[in-house]
Amino acid sequence: MTGIHTIDTHYLGLRDVAAAYLIVDGDRAAFVDNNTNDAVPRLLATLADQKLEPEQVEYLIVTHVHLDHAGGTSALVRACPNATVVAHPRAAPHIIDPIKLVASASAVYGKDNFQRIYGTIEPVSENRVRVMDDEQTLQLGQRELRFLHTRGHANHHFCIVDSRDNAIFAGDAFGLVYPALQSEGTFAFPSTSPTDFEPQLARESIRRLLAERPSCIYPTHFGAVTDIEVAAGQLLRHLEFAERLRDDAETSDRPDDALEAYCHARLYDYFCGLLDSMGQLGRDPKVWAHLKLDMELNAQGIAFAANKRRRKAREA
Repeated sequence: MTGIHTIDTHYLGLRDVAAAYLIVDGDRAAFVDNNTNDAVPRLLATLADQKLEPEQVEYLIVTHVHLDHAGGTSALVRACPNATVVAHPRAAPHIIDPIKLVASASAVYGKDNFQRIYGTIEPVSENRVRVMDDEQTLQLGQRELRFLHTRGHANHHFCIVDSRDNAIFAGDAFGLVYPALQSEGTFAFPSTSPTDFEPQLARESIRRLLAERPSCIYPTHFGAVTDIEVAAGQLLRHLEFAERLRDDAETSDRPDDALEAYCHARLYDYFCGLLDSMGQLGRDPKVWAHLKLDMELNAQGIAFAANKRRRKAREA
């Protein structure tokens, strides 16, 4: 059946945390993001539910190569023999040769933990990969897919505008909108994880998405967002706070290796203030458990950005 289908990948064993999307148009299909090797059977099961075969998948679109978005790419390529991987020009080299990506992620997670979460990530043949420049388009059945380069979260990030459904697949450029946090109204916040966080560019990307006037935005974390203006307003305000925090960390007298702890403490206080306005939901320990990993990653990203600015100042 023609349309967009949200697939819960059960990332880290959790529901409603990370999605992949299946776009179906007639007898053709495309996946947007793929999560990890463990998620691939779920993607293929959703394809089968639509009475389609892996041979009918035309594109495997990766918004960026962070491994909660692209970790299952090589496995999905093997499963879908006619599909082309579609990636940002800066992302494609890491799909073709993932050695640096794997080494970097292994250093962050530890080799054993990396293997448990992501398994083996193999190279993808260059002839199976296609790069998309800014504003370039692809045809999938009767729908046009247009690609927008959207920096701020990652320098190798793009979003996809779907003409037929007036929708945008946003990866991480439109923040994190977890279903568990929506019962008191829209609650969206940005991902400022390492290593490319740039608040001004992130705000520009959000405004670029708004200028498309979509009816729906699909962030990878998680599912359809239709209250777009409200979510965008929250994201822009949160990014202003993140930028102030980056600048405060940079100019503080704290040593470089103390900035992450400083940023985490400030983010924790900031989220306490946000959740105080959410009534009972904001006091739910499950909500805090849900946010724990993102607060850690966001603090790392802001501290990394502050340290990068310090290094540039020292070199000047």
